[in-house]
Amino acid sequence: MISIFIVVYAIKAFVAASIFFVWVVRYREIIEEFKFYELPSWLRDLVGILKLSFAIMLFSNDIYVIILGASGIIFLMAAAVYTHIRVKNPFHKMLPAFGLIVLNLIIAFYTYK
Repeated sequence: MISIFIVVYAIKAFVAASIFFVWVVRYREIIEEFKFYELPSWLRDLVGILKLSFAIMLFSNDIYVIILGASGIIFLMAAAVYTHIRVKNPFHKMLPAFGLIVLNLIIAFYTYK
């Protein structure tokens, strides 16, 4: 039987890889999205730095750092959902943000537990 520790670690790896892919590999597309949403470039860069930093925090040995990382990602994903609603994007464009919220809630819950 697979332990919950392994499952949570796999979720952390998936979350971190997803954030890395979007904010490093697909960075040109992020630039275009922020322009489309009429958000400033300094905010785009701040969000990217925070998301990557929070993703790294998920692998700390300190439970409070892990919870801070998961909570930070939850906050930023909630802001992303708000932005999608504000510009009237279809629901399917919000799904990745919702998914990351759920996954980070699982990380925070099982880390604190």
